[in-house]
Amino acid sequence: MAEAFRVILLVALAAALLTTLALAFAWWMEPPRRMRRALLKALAAPPEVEAMSVGEGKACALNFDMEQVVVLWASGGHGLAYAFEEVDGGEIIVDGHVVARVRRGESRKALDVLAPDAEQVVLRLMFADARNPEFELALWDATSPAQTGSPGEALRLGRRWLSHLEALVRA
Repeated sequence: MAEAFRVILLVALAAALLTTLALAFAWWMEPPRRMRRALLKALAAPPEVEAMSVGEGKACALNFDMEQVVVLWASGGHGLAYAFEEVDGGEIIVDGHVVARVRRGESRKALDVLAPDAEQVVLRLMFADARNPEFELALWDATSPAQTGSPGEALRLGRRWLSHLEALVRA
């Protein structure tokens, strides 16, 4: 009887350990955590500003110390790092219409539209790269089941990105 109790106790402990390890692995591999780790690895320093679209598996970050803009896709599996000189500008697109723009050599088109009922808010980054001239990231998509926040928060994040981009293309 005592031997059977020990076997049952050992099996229960092994099951608890395996369950704990599986839960820790699942937590570690969650897409937002994985993308954030990939961003930090690509930049080698904490970013000034970052944006992620977990539903799309895309992320981008900017760091003034490293003078880099990093874009990731495929949940952080692939990405590119651009020097500030390679950044041509950026746009905020709301429901298919460009509402704000910053481009190298052009005057800024300021964000003067607030869209609290927007269906989609997209940040488009433009680069001097023939293979990958632009990178689009959905800051807000009402159709995405993984969407959190609001269109207003997405527009604020987009405005922040454009302010940073304007600072680096004007320098």
